[in-house]
Amino acid sequence: MESTVEPRLEWTSDIFPEDHTYLTFLKKVFRHEFRKNGFRRISTPLIEETSLLRKIYPENNNQYGLYHFQTKNDTDVTLLPAASVGIMRAYLENEKFEWLQPVYYYYMERAFRQNRIRKEFYTFGWEVIGESDPVIDAQNIYMIYTALQKIGLWEDIKIKINSFGNAKEIEKYTDELQSFFENKKQVMSEETAENFKNNVFAPFHSKDEDDLILAASAPSIIKFLKKDNKKYYADFKTYLDDLSIPYIEDHTLFFPEDFYTHAIWKFEDSSWEELASGWRYDLLARSLGSPKDYGAAGFSIDSMRIIEMLKEKAITIKNKDHIDLYFVQLGDEAKRVVFPLSLQAREKWINTLTSLGTPSIKEQMLKAQRIGSQYVVLVWVMEARNGIFQVRNIPAWTQEEVKKEELIDYIIGKIWKDSLNFYEPSKDLVQWEIKKDETES
Repeated sequence: MESTVEPRLEWTSDIFPEDHTYLTFLKKVFRHEFRKNGFRRISTPLIEETSLLRKIYPENNNQYGLYHFQTKNDTDVTLLPAASVGIMRAYLENEKFEWLQPVYYYYMERAFRQNRIRKEFYTFGWEVIGESDPVIDAQNIYMIYTALQKIGLWEDIKIKINSFGNAKEIEKYTDELQSFFENKKQVMSEETAENFKNNVFAPFHSKDEDDLILAASAPSIIKFLKKDNKKYYADFKTYLDDLSIPYIEDHTLFFPEDFYTHAIWKFEDSSWEELASGWRYDLLARSLGSPKDYGAAGFSIDSMRIIEMLKEKAITIKNKDHIDLYFVQLGDEAKRVVFPLSLQAREKWINTLTSLGTPSIKEQMLKAQRIGSQYVVLVWVMEARNGIFQVRNIPAWTQEEVKKEELIDYIIGKIWKDSLNFYEPSKDLVQWEIKKDETES
């Protein structure tokens, strides 16, 4: 029967349990890198007032692809296209509360941009605000580099780097590009030629092969850098060399926004599709209305593309959501025996499910097989009364009788202690543990 449910918005996405297994894994990998490098998590609203974002994303430039709408009180708001903007806004509003500069923030959020293949994307990243030093930029690259090595993806990845210079240098470079591309518009793709009217970097952002060939022949910004910025870029590369991080210098690498300075970089896969990008954005604070500039650097990772790569390489993740024990029961009397027993099994760290409701035995067994339960306990009225259960080992196709009071120890002995799920979130509550110890003493 054809569904009458309205489909989701075409620019949004659903993340199902299989992908969440990978996503949770990536969160752990990158959160570990964040924490051991001194970063703390920050979350900002997914929407900001459009008037704030228009300070850095001009309305007449369609390369930004913002999603904005009116609230009930006629406030114009926009879904955040990147976390950096919201984090900088939060920093500027609350800077007085930070005693130590620079600040180290990391985030795991969704972002929205119409000009991406994946218009809604789940991104990880971090920001360092309050300092301008090329070693921070090199550290950002190193952190991603090592994380991707650990999950088996490094051989498929390339790092591109470039410099954005400073405001004066980029202005002179922009004039040079304007002159260079002006009499070559006839060889640009139609879309790039249109975008070029508002952005001289349009050929650099194109996916068209002819546009890319044209962009490669354009002059490099490096010759426009003055002494201090040449040194900054040289030091940036030196730090990468010291860390033995391979990179490609690409003078066509630019981002559409104009608040970047100095080092910019990008991770790409073997198909040149973006996996992560990073930048120094010392001009962002002033662009948002601050009376002064703040040194700032950060990056963003496209977690869903990394998940796709892991799947392409047939890299699987240990699934802690597996079910070790499944109770099949029939009748209210059996249910009253099974229900407390299943709770006791969970307290002993055994991942357990019980068939609820009143489905048939056949339906219950099919469900147990579909979820991949290793052991199935069959409890009908007779078993409930005499306390002797039939325990079926699904993978081995064997079955044994086990007494009710011995069942949990029996299962633990079969699946081994190392397979038990010993994680208990409440143990992270340090204050709770202190009070518990005081009570017990």
